[in-house]
Formats: sequence, C-alpha cells, structure tokens
Amino acid sequence: MSPPDIEIYEIHKMDLKGAVILDGFPSVGLVSTIVTNYLVDTLKLRQIGVMDSMYFPTVSLIRGAEPHNPVRIYGGEVNGRRIGVFISEFSPPGVMIKAVASSILQWAIDQRADMIITPEGLIVDSMPDRPTVYGIGSTKRAMSLLPENIQVFEEGVISGVTGVLLNEGKKRDFDVLALLSEAHTDYPDARAAARIIEAINAVIPEMNIDPEPLYEEAEKIEKHLEEIQAQAAKMKHSRPGTTMYG
Repeated sequence: MSPPDIEIYEIHKMDLKGAVILDGFPSVGLVSTIVTNYLVDTLKLRQIGVMDSMYFPTVSLIRGAEPHNPVRIYGGEVNGRRIGVFISEFSPPGVMIKAVASSILQWAIDQRADMIITPEGLIVDSMPDRPTVYGIGSTKRAMSLLPENIQVFEEGVISGVTGVLLNEGKKRDFDVLALLSEAHTDYPDARAAARIIEAINAVIPEMNIDPEPLYEEAEKIEKHLEEIQAQAAKMKHSRPGTTMYG
C-alpha cells in the first residue's frame, strides 16, 4: 500500500520564520498530547491550520460548540519567540506514520521554522517519584541545545512520528529535538508532561511556562486512582463467597 496523501490547509496566515514547532501526536501516557494542549491553552495560541487525509478518522471533535479537525495546527508568540503546535487525539496507523511525520517536517521547512521539538513518554520498568527526562537530537546543533540536567538518550528505540522526525531531520539536516520523560502507561501522566514543560523551558528559555498546574493535576489523577483502587479492594473483600453443596 502506498503512503496516503496528507494535506495541510491554512486557516489563518502567520509568519513562523524562526519558530519552534511542536508535535503533539499521542504517545505513552499521552504525554505529548497533554504537553501540546497545555501549551495551546496557557499561551492562548490561535488555530492557524489543519492537517487532513482521506485516511484520517471520520470524526469531528466538538469543543466550545465548534467542530474541530482530528489534527489541528496552532500558532502564536511568547516573549518574542514564535511557536507552532500540531495537536491530535489519535495515533496514525503504521502505514501513515511516515507520511504524517514527513508532512510536519516539510511544513516546518516551508515555514522557515528553526526547529521541531517532539515530546514523548518513555516506558520504564518502575516509575520514580520524579521522572527523568532524556533528549536526543537529529543534528549536532539540536544536541547542543540540551542542558546538563537533561540526560542524553544513548541507546534504545524511538518509534512512531517522533522516530521518523528524528530520521528525516538527520537526513535533511533539520534540527529535531526529542524530549522523552519516563511515564506511566496505564493513565494520562500529567507529572511526566510537567517534566517535559520544564525541559522545554530549559531548551527555549523564552518560553518560561509554569508547569505547576500540571503537577497539581497529576496529584488529582493519582488521588483519584488511589480511591478507585481502595474501593475495588474493599469490594473484593466484602464480596460474598460461593458455597458448594455436594
């Protein structure tokens, strides 16, 4: 099967020369989705376009009594730094991943953007209280942006849109920086997303985004899960036994 066609439609014209572009397709713990939605809401970014394909889900996301495409593009400026954000609520099928990633990269090049940052969740055997953030870049320039408190991702596999963006960025000498935070796999991990926000602040100081609301959200999620687990355990112990008569 040949790669499906991807189209990017412009809704509002915006100059993104020198911008940072972020990829928000779902990842482990929905880290990338949480990060990009948080950026759009916090920075009050404006929708400037959509990505579409006949192979995308046939759905309309309704928010604020307004229909939205499954893949949307937002833009804006923070402290003089231009920013573009791709957001999606679905993971593209394997056959579409290369086409989606290549389209994002080509769009960034056409917009004369400086770089792409792609946040990801990273599966680990056991979760620490404070997730570690790792970084890997497609070029030496991208790698030079990593501060000392972000560990270099030296060995492993990065799949999906992020993996293709890294490969395409290296092939085309375009700066792509993947930021990977250790994340839970069973539920949306706001704490891992907050760690990514801290990493983005370190890489792009102009961003200066407050991650505290995400940490507060993480505590709410974890407290809710603890209550559900306690309730489930209580129900299990109080459940009547089964008596068998011979």
